Amino acid sequence: MRILALDSSGLVATVAIASEDTIIAEYTINYKKTHSQTLIPMLDEIVRMVDLDLSEVDAIAVTSGPGSFTGLRIGSATAKGLGLALDKPIISVPTVDSLAYNLFGTDRMICPIMDARRNQVYTGLYEFIEDKLVVISEQKVVDIDEIIDEINTKDRSVIFLGDGVPIHRDRIAERAKAYSFASLHMNRQRAGAVAALGLEYYKEKRIESPAEHQPVYLRVSQAERERAEKLRREKDIDTK
Repeated sequence: MRILALDSSGLVATVAIASEDTIIAEYTINYKKTHSQTLIPMLDEIVRMVDLDLSEVDAIAVTSGPGSFTGLRIGSATAKGLGLALDKPIISVPTVDSLAYNLFGTDRMICPIMDARRNQVYTGLYEFIEDKLVVISEQKVVDIDEIIDEINTKDRSVIFLGDGVPIHRDRIAERAKAYSFASLHMNRQRAGAVAALGLEYYKEKRIESPAEHQPVYLRVSQAERERAEKLRREKDIDTK
């Protein structure tokens, strides 16, 4: 069994091919290029390097969100296009869950934080129980202080990871109790983790057709917020 995994939900673009017992190939870029420039060329490269015919994969795992609106659309469109062309199912993997899966086996609580701007983060709380990822608090978008307060009520040591860490490190140090930060080799999105969690979902038959797959944004885009505010102001003017 083979899974193709894609993640372009954040600053990182990452692609992997995995079987049930190994990561066959993984390609990750965290640099100043758009995902539209990197994702397909990365996929082409690893397919070429391992002599893989994409028709041989059993499913396509992709991070379903939350994350960058543009990044999520690129990842979802790529996964849907491949799924339709190859007649393969899609495995939607929540972005924050897949980040937490990087820390497989830890006995501490895990808190991924992705920058959502305006002092907010995409986040959740997780732990591993008997090698299974358990959701303590489902992925959501909240103010950084809110998730720190929630963590402090648990009275447990927590590991932070994700692209929100550099932005909020000082605030975490100021307000969190027992905490640490994940090492650099596991503190960002990795398609290998998406593939590994995707394999678990596949066994549980948590799959969907390419037509059914949709990204999960958790909140409206900035453009939609600005349009709603403009319409509200226009309505206020009309009623005066």
